[in-house]
Amino acid sequence: MSPRRAEAVGDGRDLRDHLVETATRLIARRGTAGLTVREIAREARVATGVLYNHFTDKEELLALGLHGHVKAVERGLPPLPADDEAVDVALVAYTKRALDLHREIVPAFVNLAPAVLERFVGLGNPAAGGQGLRDQLAAYLKRRLAAGEIAPGAPVEAAATMIIGACHEVTLRGPGAVPEGFAEDLAAIVLTGIRVR
Repeated sequence: MSPRRAEAVGDGRDLRDHLVETATRLIARRGTAGLTVREIAREARVATGVLYNHFTDKEELLALGLHGHVKAVERGLPPLPADDEAVDVALVAYTKRALDLHREIVPAFVNLAPAVLERFVGLGNPAAGGQGLRDQLAAYLKRRLAAGEIAPGAPVEAAATMIIGACHEVTLRGPGAVPEGFAEDLAAIVLTGIRVR
């Protein structure tokens, strides 16, 4: 295996892109904890020093790989329903999507070095086309509010934060921690509340 030293990979891809894609694959397989430049270089079939010709440091490469991982996971999820779908059905779909995304990406953040997290955050939110899950859901709820399908004055920002936060929290507990029917229950609580009426 001869190290690639050229600016492009044999198939015409830019070497920097190839290195980010390699880091993304490794992060998807094993997370970021303990991932070394040497491992990425070996997987990419380049000399270790080549990475430093394209990235400021290891943290930049890992942040870009983690960003790519989140985007790749999201691309593999089913599409969200159209706005003409019933709100209760759409809310369950948004919740299930958030759960599925969190289940796949949370393991990659375990023991993430603070410097990598800082770089990752600096790249902007990779989810929902850069909008972020919470803001994507809040925008959907605002559209339904404007269409008269949600009670006037409903705190849609808080509802979106509650749903995405609950999805994040329950997936942090580990694989299999999401109770059966969680998405449906959470959507129902948001739509109806828990106060006795």
